Amino acid sequence: MIPILKNRLEEIINKYSEIESKLLDNNININIRLNLTKEHSDLTPIVLAINELKSCEREIDGVQEILDDKDTDSLIREEALKEFDNLKKSLEIYTKKTQKLLIPKDPDDNRNAIIEIRAGTGGDEAALFGNNLLKMYIRFAELQKWHIEILSLSENDIGGCKEASAKITGNNVFGRLKFESGVHRVQRIPTTETQGRIHTSAATVAILPVVEEVDIQINNSDLRIDTYRAQGAGGQHVNKTESAVRITHTPTGTVTQCQDGKSQHKNKAKALEMLRAKLYNNEKEIRDSERSQKRKSLVGSGDRSERIRTYNFPQDRITDHRIQLSLNRIEEILSGSRLNEIIDVLLAQEESNRLANITE
Repeated sequence: MIPILKNRLEEIINKYSEIESKLLDNNININIRLNLTKEHSDLTPIVLAINELKSCEREIDGVQEILDDKDTDSLIREEALKEFDNLKKSLEIYTKKTQKLLIPKDPDDNRNAIIEIRAGTGGDEAALFGNNLLKMYIRFAELQKWHIEILSLSENDIGGCKEASAKITGNNVFGRLKFESGVHRVQRIPTTETQGRIHTSAATVAILPVVEEVDIQINNSDLRIDTYRAQGAGGQHVNKTESAVRITHTPTGTVTQCQDGKSQHKNKAKALEMLRAKLYNNEKEIRDSERSQKRKSLVGSGDRSERIRTYNFPQDRITDHRIQLSLNRIEEILSGSRLNEIIDVLLAQEESNRLANITE
């Protein structure tokens, strides 16, 4: 194993022993005990993995001594060689397991997420593509047994999605979807095209972690809250009362809105939740940007202005530009059934990159 990793493992073992010693003190403050207990629980899986790794290394050393002994019987030597090969394979497995546990986890991975989709360049065709993306994520969420709730939806006259936002709740939602943020580009012949020409359009996707009030402080005096009548396709009013809510955070100019239901109170609560998510994500992007000046992610920044993927219909191919991955059968991916194939590769690449960072 790389020396820097060995040093890290020793630090973890020493830290774990130190925590166990402190927990034996019956006079320790209750809050300190709770924090130590949580830290002990967090470290336990990696300590167990380290112990497995060290035990395997000791067994290899023992077998190596038998092989190095010139007086070792030939039959015993033969069995020792087989055992040595098996132990080497086990060592590789334990090493990878331990390295994976060493990778720093994103504390936001287990959060729920808010997804925002906005049609970009391309007019009606961009809105139609935005609708394709919205349906893809809805179906993908259903396949993951997640719950998805549409918070706002602005459509054009032909069923395109100009803007949409939704809250997705479930296990590890943000962790799975976070690399979907960015510009998605489509190349195809629009249904409105009479000359058979291929058009290029785009839609922007933003994935935001859902946060609690304790995670981000917002002063009520910094908010401008407007109410209006919810609109459907083409801009028609669908409610007689002003139940839709728009909230503007005046210091940053950040705007959120919700027209999901007829309750103005519920729409306001959802718009505030979206605002917290946006402000928290803005702070997170600043922190990540500062860190990335030292270590650049191989997967990408998650910046919504970054072009991440192209959906080429004439060639029936989707390309993720961050990892140079190309897959065929676009319709299957847009149905949500194969989106995991892209997400899994993105997460594996990010994991590999994080491991490389801790060995530098």
